[in-house]
This record gives sequence, C-alpha cells and structure tokens, in this order.
Amino acid sequence: MVLSASLHSLCIIPHTSQSKIPSIFNLLKSPLAKPHLKINPIFKPSSLSLFTQPSKLRPKTQNFRTPTIRSLFSGIVEEMGEIKQLGMADHGGFDLKIHAKTVIEDVHLGDSIAVNGTCLTVTDFDTHLGEFTVGLAPETLRKTSLSELEPGSLVNLERAIPPTGRMGGHFVQGHVDGTAEIVGKQVEGDSLWIKVKTDKNLLKYVVPKGFIAIDGTSLTVVDVFEEELCFNFMLVAYTRQKVVIPLKEIGQKVNLEVDILGKYVERLLSSGFVDSIKGSRFPETHNKALSISCQNLTTHHHICELPVLPLLLVIFLQ
Repeated sequence: MVLSASLHSLCIIPHTSQSKIPSIFNLLKSPLAKPHLKINPIFKPSSLSLFTQPSKLRPKTQNFRTPTIRSLFSGIVEEMGEIKQLGMADHGGFDLKIHAKTVIEDVHLGDSIAVNGTCLTVTDFDTHLGEFTVGLAPETLRKTSLSELEPGSLVNLERAIPPTGRMGGHFVQGHVDGTAEIVGKQVEGDSLWIKVKTDKNLLKYVVPKGFIAIDGTSLTVVDVFEEELCFNFMLVAYTRQKVVIPLKEIGQKVNLEVDILGKYVERLLSSGFVDSIKGSRFPETHNKALSISCQNLTTHHHICELPVLPLLLVIFLQ
C-alpha cells in the first residue's frame, strides 16, 4: 500500500500487490470506481468523506424554490411602475397589469407586491415583457385610490421583505386604512410641502413626528390640524424623484396606512387587559415577559410577533 499526501488531501491508494484490502473497499469494487479517503480542508479536520472517481452516470438534479417568509413592507419604494392595462378580466375579477423592471427580477406566482401601498398578489407575469398582473378585490377598490388609475399612470412598487431584511422605513403591512385628499402643495427650496385631508377616524392615529405610509411611502408627519381634519408632510428632493406623490394634483387621492403600533395600543387599552396587568402584585413577571419577548424578537427575527411591542409599551408605562 502506498501513502500519498498533499497539501489539500490525504489519500490511501491500493497497491497492486495482493495485500488485504479493507472491507469497506470491498463494497466498492467496480471498474469505474477507485476508492480514495480524503480530508476536505474546508471542514473540520475530523470530517472524512468516502467518494468514488467520477463516472459517466450522473444523478438527476431537481430545482426547488427555497421557501422564503415574506410578510411585511418597509415603505421604501423600489421603483415606479407604469399601468399597462386594468379592468374586468375573463374570470370575472378585476385585474391590473403593470410594467416594471426591478420588482419583477425574482418574481414568483403568489408573491406580494405593494402597489401604491396596497399589498397585492401576483397572479401572472412575463419577465421578457417586464410585466406582472395582480388581482383587485371589490373591497380593495372601495378602500384605496387604485380605482383612479388609468393606462399610463405611474405607481409606487415595493416587494415584500423577508423577516431578516433591512427595515429602512417602518412596519408597513400593505393594508390600506383609507384615503386622503390632497388639499395643498407648496414648494420650499428643493423640497415640497403637501397637505392632505382625511376622515377623523383615521386622523386620531396621526401624530406629529410619527410614521405614516402614504401611497406606500414611509413618511414622517410634520403637523396635525385637528379642526381641519388635515395633516402635512414634506418630501425632500430625492424622494420627489422616486415616488408618485408629487405627480398628483390637488383634489386627487392618496392611500393611507397609519402606524400599526397605535392601533394595537388602542385595542389593548380598550379591552380591559391593561387593568388586569395593573392589578398584578408581581412586577418581576413583567421583567420576565420583557426579557423573553425581546429575546424572541432579536434571536428569531419574529416580525410576526409585532403586537408584543405595544403590549410591552402599555405595561411599562402604567
């Protein structure tokens, strides 16, 4: 037996003499296969692998799509797409066909894409034409401003992000709460002030310096005008070039999604849950809950556990 060693592998090569061959090699006797014992330098030194010389027989390979959790948006618009076609489809529903470049690069059927802040499901796509189709439910048409679109209209587009993705804006679900009407536009330097009017049931969730998603764009509220049922925000020069809001005129509508944390806090306060927590005589329970929840959020990236944040806020502010 000859021992051959190199920098990257250690091989035991059978000698031509009739010495006793290890039993494991007897199982691999074949004119197409010559046994080698090799140490792979990439892995731990103890990781030994037994393999054979390449033969003409190749195993069949199958391509599987790795399942990815896509659950939220960040309000950072990736591109503006153009409406190519919209209206009633043959199946009886309402379809929207959009031309895009970026969001269609890795698109799959069933993916979620936010169109002007509305989370919609891809039902068809053509990567060669750069087009994808989404379906609109009647409730979506009633709740959003998408009914104002027409061929040639531009829309904000954003792909859903995985739980481990960067959250550049804020938590945006793509569930539009309602619309607001543009009532004022004013240029200041290279920025643009926009004032919108909305329903009082939505305005109660809007706070100065708070987050809000407008046509799917994560923005900061500047001032709230309670008596006028209005609030305003500012678009800097870069944002003006990347989103559709500046292209809209006074009187047109924009989609609104208020900060989800505010709605969770309101729900907890009105449910009586806080009173039961305040009656607890064991404050150390709160600390334990905080520790476990924060560990889950940071270790497992559980964006889906978002309701725990306002819960902790309510508990520790009492």
